[in-house]
Formats: sequence, structure tokens, C-alpha cells
Amino acid sequence: MRLPFIPTIIVVAAMATMIGLGVWQLQRKAEKEALLVQYGAAAEMLPVAWPETPDTAYLYRRATGYCLAPVSWRAIAGQNIEGEAGWRHIASCRTGGGEGPGMQAVMGWSQNFDDPEGWEGGEVTGTITLDPEYGLRLVSDEPVAGLEPVARPTPEEIPNNHLLYAIQWFFFAAAAGIVYLLALRRRLRA
Repeated sequence: MRLPFIPTIIVVAAMATMIGLGVWQLQRKAEKEALLVQYGAAAEMLPVAWPETPDTAYLYRRATGYCLAPVSWRAIAGQNIEGEAGWRHIASCRTGGGEGPGMQAVMGWSQNFDDPEGWEGGEVTGTITLDPEYGLRLVSDEPVAGLEPVARPTPEEIPNNHLLYAIQWFFFAAAAGIVYLLALRRRLRA
């Protein structure tokens, strides 16, 4: 029996691509594990001053920054320390000189979307985490008046699903091979 050339090439190429993606996910798993170890170690380091420029090397470090004045507020979905769903209130702070990115500071949690009132700024101590819009944000240990404490960010909340993704790609490659062999078998019978 002669194998159909073009379908065989397509299936073999697809299987090779899927196996390659599975191997890549295994490599990503190792990279993510190393990153999580780095973040865990950063959480145990001595506190630093709020960085002037966003740098992911500071993620999960304890830090202190000074908010000269909150320029604006925004609310994003989040949890308080008891795990209740609601809104984290983030102050966009002026940090001095009008230069640089300033500081994004999570100043507390509430079930109300409205901006908190009355806080004029000051020293903020907490944990540095990612902010998709501004690079970094500081999650304050102490909430401002009228808000509750937010859940403290930890590296343990970062998922590492790369092993499952690798298994998924290897399964897809095996399924493609089995389906192709069944199709060849059916063709041979005909």
C-alpha cells in the first residue's frame, strides 16, 4: 500500500508542531518554577524604597513609597483579607517633581465602587505587584479610612499550568496520529 503523500506530510508536520509545543511548555514550566522561587525569595528580602522606574525585579518585595497627593482613583475587582469579592481602590499618586510614572497604590477594599474620600497622601508601606497599565503597584498594608485591608499578594497565587499544557499538546499529537492511522486503515479496506 502506498501512503497518500500530501495528507501524510500534513499530519506528520502537524504532529511535529504539537510535540514541539509540548516540549516548549515543559521548558516554560521550568522557567516559571525558577521565577516563582525568585518571587518567593523577594518576599523575604528587606524592604526597599519605591522604585523610580518599573522593574519586575522588585515584584513581591516589601517597599515603602511616599504619595505626595492622590491625583486620581480607580477601582478594580479584588478580594479583602477574608476572601470576599469587591473592589480594590487604587490611588494614582504624585511622588515628586512631576517626573516618572509616580506610584499606583492599592489603598484598600470595599464592596462600594465609589472613590474613597479624605485621604490626602502620605507614606505607604506594602508589597510590590504587577499593574497591567503602569508596570508596578504597591499594595498597602494599611487601608485608608473607610476601606478594609486587601488580600496581600503572594507568589503562590501565580498559576503554573505549563505541565498540563504540555500534556494537552502531546495528547493532541497522539490523537492526530491515531485518527490518521484509522483513516489509512479504512482506506486500505476500501
